[in-house]
Amino acid sequence: MSATATPPIDDSPARISVGLALATSFLGTLALAVSTVSLAAGGLGFVLVGLGLVRGWRTAVTLGGAGLFCGVVLAGLVGAPAVAVVFATAAAVVAWDIATFGIDVGEELGREAGTARLELVHAGASVVTAAIPAVIGMVLFRTADGGTALVPIALLCGAVVLVVVLRP
Repeated sequence: MSATATPPIDDSPARISVGLALATSFLGTLALAVSTVSLAAGGLGFVLVGLGLVRGWRTAVTLGGAGLFCGVVLAGLVGAPAVAVVFATAAAVVAWDIATFGIDVGEELGREAGTARLELVHAGASVVTAAIPAVIGMVLFRTADGGTALVPIALLCGAVVLVVVLRP
């Protein structure tokens, strides 16, 4: 008797998360088009997120998120509009979170598993987690008569910490 061998499970990152993370990091990169330097940093971040998703490398995804965030800082330094800075920050956070989640789902359940609802719910929660402090920060920024964009950026950094702490 011969046992039939089962094919190995494809543990590549989950498809929907890959698409959403790439789209989000691309939009964040576009928001950084206020200067060549910030766009270059964001573009490098986008490429690293993409490479991490193709290979399933968390380190590349994290470096990509850091590249996007460096682009945010550079955009802020050249005087980019607060809305662009806040949007790019939120996009960097959401792209990183969705990408790492997609890698986790792929490793745990396999790429072919029916995870659409799981991925979409997680992506929605990630967007809300980034959007709430972004909106609060922008309201505070506008009511403070537009002094500095540090308030919304600080709130979004708090959202990053919250996401990292709450992840299993």
